[in-house]
Amino acid sequence: MAINKVIYGGNTLIDLTGDTVTPDKMLAGHTAHDKSGAVIEGTCTFDVDSTDATVTKAEMLDGKTAYARGSQVVGTMKNNGAVSANISSKDEVFTIPIGYHDGSGTVAIDDTEKAKLIAGNIKQGVSILGVIGSCEPSSEVTAQSKTITPSTSKQTVLPDDGVDYLSQVIVNPIAYVESANSAGGTTVTIAG
Repeated sequence: MAINKVIYGGNTLIDLTGDTVTPDKMLAGHTAHDKSGAVIEGTCTFDVDSTDATVTKAEMLDGKTAYARGSQVVGTMKNNGAVSANISSKDEVFTIPIGYHDGSGTVAIDDTEKAKLIAGNIKQGVSILGVIGSCEPSSEVTAQSKTITPSTSKQTVLPDDGVDYLSQVIVNPIAYVESANSAGGTTVTIAG
């Protein structure tokens, strides 16, 4: 027999008759008394109000589930695990793939290129990626300056045999002369 109201000495000590609790509104595993005084056990698995949740399926790993705004959300984010790459040229750019990364991936300079970053390969006083150069110009290196005059055919300007490089190439101007002619016009003479 369930008791839903207790009166003692004219005072109401307990009155369950107006209670509205039902098993579906009470968390599973919890007990209470309904308005008749009978013991009831909760059946509701609801454990949070998710109406203000902001998660989207693209922000959750593929196949993982959660509840937000009253609905189940199934993740679509790709799990990339450990993403690693090597950079082998100065202009190379590594594009980080969209998705989750487990934090153990690395991006590094390719070992072949890293081996070239030694002080002897870098001009003295120049720092490249923390390696300060020690290479001094050789006194045996020779430079040459050349002067050329344009022509109507292609010219390739190279240093003479025994010279390492051209320090400069001077191109002379094309001779250009204007003079009045007997027909009342101007004669232009271009010499190459």
